[in-house]
Amino acid sequence: MKRELIQALFVPALFAAAAVMAAPGHGSNPVGEPGKATQATRTIEVNMTDTMRFTPAEVSVHQGETVRFIVKNSGAVKHELVLGTPEDLKAHYAMMVKMPGVEHADDNMVSVEPGKTGEVVWRFTKAGKIDFACLQPGHFDAGMRGFVNVAPKAGAATSGGHGGHPH
Repeated sequence: MKRELIQALFVPALFAAAAVMAAPGHGSNPVGEPGKATQATRTIEVNMTDTMRFTPAEVSVHQGETVRFIVKNSGAVKHELVLGTPEDLKAHYAMMVKMPGVEHADDNMVSVEPGKTGEVVWRFTKAGKIDFACLQPGHFDAGMRGFVNVAPKAGAATSGGHGGHPH
């Protein structure tokens, strides 16, 4: 009963906070924004295995590029690919460890059952290194992580900021 009460109270609040963090606009998501499949400039296939690895574990894109990730689970257990900052991924993972079996879905992630394929379409709005990981309990700790190198547009800023607009 106590666990159900905690989930009933905590999970909706967590998803509300995640929705605010992922919302585009002022103070937008530091890892980009959801993309439209019709605007994807290329498709990158990522394989997930029970060795707790992504292949490839490193991807390179350009700032402003919209990429369609086709994510295949070649393993026998559920895996996922979640894009985020190191801090966000660690916090989300801690929640997943405390509450295993909680289903979650955001535009920056895909959970994939064994033998299945899913996709994430993402627009990389800021240059720099963007992390991704599997946040299923035990997987993150086992090293199931990777990153996207986002090359800056010519003359573009490479970090945070607000594009130079006044406040």
